[in-house]
Amino acid sequence: MAIKVKAVERQLKVGQHAGKYRFMMQAEIYNTLSAQKVISEASVRSGIAEGALSAAWDAIGEVVKVWATEGHSIAIPGLGRMRFGVRATSVDDVNKVSTGLITTRRVIFSPSVEIKDELKETSINITCYDREGKVVKRVTSSDPGNIEDPEQDNDNTGSNTGDNTGGNTGGGNNGGGEPNPDGSTED
Repeated sequence: MAIKVKAVERQLKVGQHAGKYRFMMQAEIYNTLSAQKVISEASVRSGIAEGALSAAWDAIGEVVKVWATEGHSIAIPGLGRMRFGVRATSVDDVNKVSTGLITTRRVIFSPSVEIKDELKETSINITCYDREGKVVKRVTSSDPGNIEDPEQDNDNTGSNTGDNTGGNTGGGNNGGGEPNPDGSTED
């Protein structure tokens, strides 16, 4: 098993390399598995009827929504924890504090040690494409398999990875309400 990544040569529009072509990497997302496919596979692996698993899946989803919106961090067995958080602009006067300062509501997922270990040991295959879309190189990983930990990453050096369905997987997570360089905070 390997994670497939593509590196596409693109002209940057902003930043210190604006106007230059650089290879931008992102994980290739095969497709989104439906809940029914996951339930069917879990039924085969566990011997539990699909109907029972489906009812449990729905109930767990409802419990997670209710408890997370009450401020709880929810353990997801075998996967990790999730919680809701916000990113907000900081102010210098308590009288200026309001919900209008909240710029983003977020779902924060912290993977379990087992998931991190699995990811760390999974090889990565990179296919490089030039600006015309031709394959110019293939690489198989020999990296140390470092895993980002959103609960402990306070350096704001992460980057957006994945396609538009993946979202931001790094940077800016200061936990504990510490300010970001742009004056916003997140929790």
